[in-house]
Amino acid sequence: MERRKFLKGAALGAGAAALATPAVSASHAKEMTIVSTWPRDFPGLGISAQRLAARIEELSNGAIKVNYFAAGERVGAFDSFDEVASGNSQAYIAADYYWVGKHPAFAYFTSVPFGMTTVEWNAWIKFGGGQALWDEVSGEFGLKALACGATGTQAGGWFNKEIESPEDLKGLKMRIPGLGGNVMSKLGVSTVSLPGGQIYENLVSGAIDATEWVGPYNDYFMKFYEAAKYYYTGGMHEPGGGLAFGMNKSWYEGLSDWEKAVIEAACNEEHAAQFEETVALNGEYLTKLVDEQGVQVRAFNDDVWDAMGEAAAEVFEETRAHSDLATKVDDDFQAKLREYGSAMAAFEVTYVNQRNRVLGITE
Repeated sequence: MERRKFLKGAALGAGAAALATPAVSASHAKEMTIVSTWPRDFPGLGISAQRLAARIEELSNGAIKVNYFAAGERVGAFDSFDEVASGNSQAYIAADYYWVGKHPAFAYFTSVPFGMTTVEWNAWIKFGGGQALWDEVSGEFGLKALACGATGTQAGGWFNKEIESPEDLKGLKMRIPGLGGNVMSKLGVSTVSLPGGQIYENLVSGAIDATEWVGPYNDYFMKFYEAAKYYYTGGMHEPGGGLAFGMNKSWYEGLSDWEKAVIEAACNEEHAAQFEETVALNGEYLTKLVDEQGVQVRAFNDDVWDAMGEAAAEVFEETRAHSDLATKVDDDFQAKLREYGSAMAAFEVTYVNQRNRVLGITE
């Protein structure tokens, strides 16, 4: 008897859940066009963007009909911002530091030099007031952004020569966007910001001498090793953070609470999935780069790190001078970074260092 009651209750619960999803015919589905800064089927970043687009439609049970366009299919990668701000498309998937020319504070919502790791950035965005600041910056351009992906601490980059001192950076031509690019410029590097799909051809042709991209899993498929054999571990420029699902604010505000919840749930899911996928695969692909392609892994020495740190301090001062809003974002970010970093050092960093020492785990 009790079992029958339970099954009846479960059936009613399932029915209520089904009713929570609006019954929408294909002709009445809400159309959503998403443009991306990544090429189609691009390993890592591109596949993640496609997965998110498909998931929004799936979670909505077809109530939101998604039309996804990779970089160059509807607009160029770096035209995505204006495409969505104008309302021609409803959303973009990108790294918001691509838009520092619009406002330098956008960098904080991807990653900044000597900034937060992904887990620290997540804490800031979700529980430390970061989302409200992101809304304020994006709102000035008619946008609403959510975190939708993360790749962890990124590699210092690919170079066609070893970097043994700050002087070795002078005169290099390097692809590196965001505030990290500003830091490298102060060290004598000639920097450019190229979409992912254009980096390989510029590196192989010699138009650039170095590039940063993501990390071993994503980088393996880019074949940068054909032109640059020196691969540097964790860099200062992008220690962590997230990617952006930037929506046209007017369009977003016209959504129902249920539609907003569907999009937020899909973004949260993919934000975690992309980070976890990267962590799961970086070790395997670093081994492939070394064993199969003869890549030489290096780490920047303290002299280089110190020079980068001094340049970063200048960049932050220049960023703050841009506007009151830039100062407001930097103040909050730096305060939370020190708060989170102190606890991370006491617990996670202490544990990982000691675990690796005891188990003999090396780089």
